[in-house]
Amino acid sequence: MVARVTRATPPVGPLETADILAAMGLAANQSRHVLDGGARLLTAVLPDRASASLVLMFGVGSRTESDHIAGASHFIEHLLFKGTRRRPTAKLIAEAIEGVGGMINASTDKEITAYWARVPADSLALAVEVLCDIVTDSQLAPDDVERERMVILEELKMYLDQPQDYVHSLFEDTLWPGHPLGRDIIGSIESVSSTTRDDLIGYIARHYAAPNLVVGVAGSFAPDQIVDLISPHLRLPSVLEPSPIDAPTAPTEARLHLLNRKTEQAHICLGTSAVSYHDPERHALDLLNCVLGEGMSSRLFLEIRERRGLAYDVHSFTSKHRDAGYFGVYMGVDPKKAAEAVQAVRQEMTRLAREPILEPELIKAKEFTKGRLKLSLEGTNSLASWLCQQELLLGRIKTVAEVVETIDGLTAEDLQRVAERVLTQPVQMAVIGPFAKESALRSAIDA
Repeated sequence: MVARVTRATPPVGPLETADILAAMGLAANQSRHVLDGGARLLTAVLPDRASASLVLMFGVGSRTESDHIAGASHFIEHLLFKGTRRRPTAKLIAEAIEGVGGMINASTDKEITAYWARVPADSLALAVEVLCDIVTDSQLAPDDVERERMVILEELKMYLDQPQDYVHSLFEDTLWPGHPLGRDIIGSIESVSSTTRDDLIGYIARHYAAPNLVVGVAGSFAPDQIVDLISPHLRLPSVLEPSPIDAPTAPTEARLHLLNRKTEQAHICLGTSAVSYHDPERHALDLLNCVLGEGMSSRLFLEIRERRGLAYDVHSFTSKHRDAGYFGVYMGVDPKKAAEAVQAVRQEMTRLAREPILEPELIKAKEFTKGRLKLSLEGTNSLASWLCQQELLLGRIKTVAEVVETIDGLTAEDLQRVAERVLTQPVQMAVIGPFAKESALRSAIDA
């Protein structure tokens, strides 16, 4: 089980919409059903595949937790694999799927928790039975709760010892201090240590309900039988208790969070408040991200690594939620070069906001983005997850064709507009490294 849902391919030539859909087998093989109780079922039949994948995606994550049970969604994700009445041990659950050569796993994010299995196509019924069993009839035995608590605390300590990962959490806390989006998905040592079994059972009762679930199936299966295959196994409440969700406040001034550690590198995350996944400019931001810091032909890679030799790893990224988002850059650099590296990144960000992108670079970003999208959906598990995420988070399925059409329609002016909107926001920065004082780094973000 993983706590984060947290991406070089040669450019591909333009494809017509029909070609893309035909190549992915989605021209006429996609459907949506509302099951008894309110769960939504999305399917994509790919008859030429040898596998079938099932995803159970709940609209619950670390954002829906109160402070004192922070990490509960991730805790529960672990515990559901520990035993049901039918399969009382983790070994029996794993063997059921691995016994046919399949894979089973789960992940927790800020706003979703997903359980999935990928199996040979003729074992889909088994995957349905096993996954539905763990999300509807897990026992949460007291001994399992205490044992898994210790496992998660070790996972948390491991994460805290990895500065290249932990600095991302510090960045989110710097951007949204005191808000659930600013907390780490796994929680804290204090919250994981104090969360009780009753807390977890109550949390499941509030959030693991049919209206909060989207089921995705992709691969080779009989579409006329899939509803009857799944419905009998989804024994979930049909009433969902809504949770209040407050939007985070965007920062109005530059902030720096410095954690002084004796590391060989300075691990730096800096960025700005950005757009949500409902924002019409989200695709323009993704192209902007591609131009600035995705891949070995991006501006940051060429400037920071190739020309200046300041970093081995430097890249940009975006994160989007229902009412907020951010644009960030990560790099690991020699502590003595940290201020220079930050200033160089700031210069590239400012350049994007002030100068329009030239057509060749825009075309490259579009083809890179479309190619990555198509490659990411080749697997049945990836496709089932794509369907679930859109239904759960956006409320509708945007086809690959629609996304491609949107990307193709974006102009250099669109990208510069979103760059002016996002990259001129107050810069937030988190740093882990051997720094006793923050003066040089502070001047770099205030410049």
